[in-house]
Amino acid sequence: MFSSTLNFPGNLFADFDELQRQFERVMAQRGSSTSSIRAVARGTFPAVNVATTADAVLIHAFAPGVDVKTLDVSVDKGLLTIAGERKTALSDVPDAPRRSVYARERPCGEFRRVVALPEDADPGRVQATYRNGVLTIRIEKREASRPRRIEIADAS
Repeated sequence: MFSSTLNFPGNLFADFDELQRQFERVMAQRGSSTSSIRAVARGTFPAVNVATTADAVLIHAFAPGVDVKTLDVSVDKGLLTIAGERKTALSDVPDAPRRSVYARERPCGEFRRVVALPEDADPGRVQATYRNGVLTIRIEKREASRPRRIEIADAS
């Protein structure tokens, strides 16, 4: 019995992190079909939101500081791949004095994210735009999978 809930022996957050890692390993071994979005590790760059409408699949990748020329978006076999590079702000300053970085919270370097698409996404109809650090990708749904209203003929 602990004398106080504030004085927990050990590092409780480290224990929770280890529990999460063990859970992810078990799910990977079982071949879990969890969405690639839910299965990514914390801190994965860029963060991605995926939504669907009746007409399209919408993907928003939050990638501030990325030069649009380094971005590459492709769709192949039901997978959307977003790749690119974000350079560190420290190397962009010309004639800057040498620095010894002791903490870095902003990820930099090359990145690659793969998102599984629903079966009704049409890989031939994809649009991508990049504005204010957000890459927005719209993939239209196949015409056959869209909801439609059926007219009923009056048989009287």
